[in-house]
Amino acid sequence: MNIVILVVTIAVSLACFYNADLFNRLKFNAWLIKERKQTYRFLSYGLVHAGWMHLAINMFVLYSFGNHVEAAYKMIFGPAKGLLNYGMLYVGGIIFATLLDFGKQKNNPYYDAVGASGAVAAVLFSSIILMPTSSLFVFPIPVPIPAWLFGILYIAYSYWMGKKGNDNIGHNAHLLGAVYGILFTIIMKPSLLGLFLKNLGI
Repeated sequence: MNIVILVVTIAVSLACFYNADLFNRLKFNAWLIKERKQTYRFLSYGLVHAGWMHLAINMFVLYSFGNHVEAAYKMIFGPAKGLLNYGMLYVGGIIFATLLDFGKQKNNPYYDAVGASGAVAAVLFSSIILMPTSSLFVFPIPVPIPAWLFGILYIAYSYWMGKKGNDNIGHNAHLLGAVYGILFTIIMKPSLLGLFLKNLGI
């Protein structure tokens, strides 16, 4: 399923690079959702990216972690339910990541957002719950850091930058996507929380 998500997202994003009308019809816009009931935008924006680098980073992270999470879900829940749960993790991450910005921007017709970052964050943080002691390389840090430490730093940074709100990056979406990934994984299999803590020696 992860490969299908990658292929579809890349194909739609590439199409939108060369078709501004399609880009505008798929992007997230809270005002259009509220005023014109275009609720499909809660999902469609995750298929659209702002540029090549935006697309490349999201797809690289999704490819790096998504295959492992999907495989782990199949082992934990069984092949069919594992696929279903992985789909719910990804799609739910797309929707959940927009909730804060929808509430804040629903009366602002000029606020737009695109990208799968919220869903990718959900997958990444699901992997952290599953494998908290694994090591991650994060540019520009020259040495690997534990996944659990990266998770703490990521959430703190996203919260702080979301409060500042002085750039064009969807930090609130990153934060909510991460939170969703944690909660979804634990709700689906509560015993994973105990295993997570045990792996950390708590």
